[in-house]
Amino acid sequence: VSIGVLFSQNPGIQRTVVERADVSVPGREAVIARVEIAPGANAGRHTHPGEEITYVMEGNGEILVDGQPPRKVKAGDGFVVPNGAKHDARNTGTGPMRLAITYLVEKGKPIATPAP
Repeated sequence: VSIGVLFSQNPGIQRTVVERADVSVPGREAVIARVEIAPGANAGRHTHPGEEITYVMEGNGEILVDGQPPRKVKAGDGFVVPNGAKHDARNTGTGPMRLAITYLVEKGKPIATPAP
C-alpha cells in the first residue's frame, strides 16, 4: 500500500510528494512530502519503513506514537517518528494542519502501511 493509497482512503488528509531522491545510506531514499490534515481529522494509524521527520508549518495537533505519551504540536514544532513505530497524527485545531515531512525509508518499500 502506498502512502497515497493509505491516505486516499481518508478524505481528511491530502498528501503531495514534492521530491524523491537517493541518500548516502545504501538501500534508503528520502521522500519529501507536503501533508494537510483537515480540522478534526486524523491520518490513521500507520508505520513507515524508516524515519519520519516532520515540521509543523501551520495549525495544531497531536502526535500519537505507540509507547509514548500523546504529544501536542503547533506551528513551528518538529518531531521524529522512529523506524517502524505505529503512530497517528490528529488535527486538534480549527484550521488546517500543514506539515512538511521528510521520510528516510527503505527504497522500493511502500512509504506507509496501515497499522491495526
